[in-house]
Amino acid sequence: MKELVIVSGKGGTGKTSLTAAFSSLAGRHILCDADVDAADLHLLLAPEVSERHEFMGGGKAVIDPERCSRCGQCRDLCRFAAIEGEFSVDPIACEGCGVCVDLCPAGAIDFPIQKCGEWFVSDTRNGSMVHARLGIAEENSGKLVSCVRREARRLAEEQDLEIIITDGPPGIGCPVIAAIGGATALVLVVEPTVSGLHDMSRLVDLARHFRVPCLLCINKFDLNLEMTRRLEDEARERKMQLVGRVPFDPLFTEAMIAARTVIEYQQDSRIAVAVREIWHAIVASPAMNSYGIRTM
Repeated sequence: MKELVIVSGKGGTGKTSLTAAFSSLAGRHILCDADVDAADLHLLLAPEVSERHEFMGGGKAVIDPERCSRCGQCRDLCRFAAIEGEFSVDPIACEGCGVCVDLCPAGAIDFPIQKCGEWFVSDTRNGSMVHARLGIAEENSGKLVSCVRREARRLAEEQDLEIIITDGPPGIGCPVIAAIGGATALVLVVEPTVSGLHDMSRLVDLARHFRVPCLLCINKFDLNLEMTRRLEDEARERKMQLVGRVPFDPLFTEAMIAARTVIEYQQDSRIAVAVREIWHAIVASPAMNSYGIRTM
C-alpha cells in the first residue's frame, strides 16, 4: 500500500483541486484530507458522513478556587497573560503550556483535556474519505493530522486498498511534518513565481530530512514561462522528477463552482488531459514504485 501526499508552500496553488481530480483517476484508493486547519476537499466531493468521532487534544488550565492560596505565582509565570484578576483562567488566552499546573505550590490548577474538533469517515462518489474539522482557534492540528492519516491507513489495510491519496496542509510547519512522515512520495504543487520557487526549496529540504521523495507539478505554468524554467532547473539540480505542467484555464474555477473535479466536468478538455497525464506520470514514477497500482 502506497501513500501519496499532495503539498504546497502556501494555500491557493490548486493542491486540493488536483487531489480531487486524482481521486477521479485512481483505482482502489482511499482519500485523506490532512489539511485540517482549512479542510475543503469536502466542497468538491460532497461526502456523506458514516462515522463521527470527537478529537480530544491538549488541555487548558483550570484553577480550583477552594485550593488556590492566591500566591500569584501562576500569574507571574504565565507568558500569555491568561490568569485573570480573581485567579481564574481565560480559556482563549491560555495556550495549554502547563507551566502553571506544574509549578503551582498549592497544586490548585487542573489540566483537563479539551475537545478540539471532530474527525469523520465518509463516503464520496470517488470512494471513502477520512477528514476532520478543527475547532475555532484550536491548536494541536499536528495531532489531528496524525489521527486522520492513521485512520485512513487502517481502513486501507482493512479494505485491501492500493493507495492513500492525501491532501496535505500548506507550508512547512507542524501539520505538514505530521502529514509527510512515512509517506511513499510527495507531489509539490508550485506556481511559477519567486515565492513559489522559495516555497519549493523549503519543502524539498523538509522532505529530504524525513527521507520522502518529491515529485514536482507546476500549476499555471504558462503565466510565467521564465519562472517555470527556473523551477524546472531547480528540480533538476535537486534530482526531483517533474511529473507535469498544468496550464492556466478558467475551467478549473468553473469546475470548482460546479463542485466537480476537472475530470468530471470536462474530461476531454486540455486541462483534464494535462491532469490525466500528470497522474499517470506519478503512478509510473520511481518514487511511487507503482507496480500494481491500477488507474482508470
